[in-house]
Amino acid sequence: MSRKLVVGVSGNVTRPSKTKAFVDHIAGRLATAIGAASNTFDIEDLGPSLGGARRLADLDPAAVNLVEQLLGADVLVVGSPTYKGSYTGLFKHFFDLIEPASLRGKPVILAATGGGERHSLIVEHQLRPLFGFFEALTVPTAIYASDKDFAGGALASEAIRARADQAVAEASRIVGGPARVSLAA
Repeated sequence: MSRKLVVGVSGNVTRPSKTKAFVDHIAGRLATAIGAASNTFDIEDLGPSLGGARRLADLDPAAVNLVEQLLGADVLVVGSPTYKGSYTGLFKHFFDLIEPASLRGKPVILAATGGGERHSLIVEHQLRPLFGFFEALTVPTAIYASDKDFAGGALASEAIRARADQAVAEASRIVGGPARVSLAA
């Protein structure tokens, strides 16, 4: 049996990225919990072919490799920075290229970052409906972190870490793994 895979996807196009660090933190915690490997990428990693792509075949080989990892993952951690009240345009464009049935039933942890608390509902009003369209299995707990929750580009808030661990426990119960019981405690 092959090792499970957690793939994190960040909708950010700039580096360094708090969103990518946030998604990577959650993906790493989940991978540890279920005994999986993890890989996190952001929209920037898809390269210049993404902008002009009208279908997956238009992407360059490196971008296709990342798509194949996403499609083959056992669970996804998906996050976007908040841009004008929603996810980024290239993030949406990327998911527009994905065949809707290919994410059916796939467990997904939703996350977002933003400058302040007023954007905290992005996960419920933007991300959850998007993955509902794909018929993905989004865990009940979504996580939003604002600028004040980071220090030096890394997640610093204990409250947000606890919320992330709650989402990890929910995803762990879905996909199973060796640390499943200890996370649920």
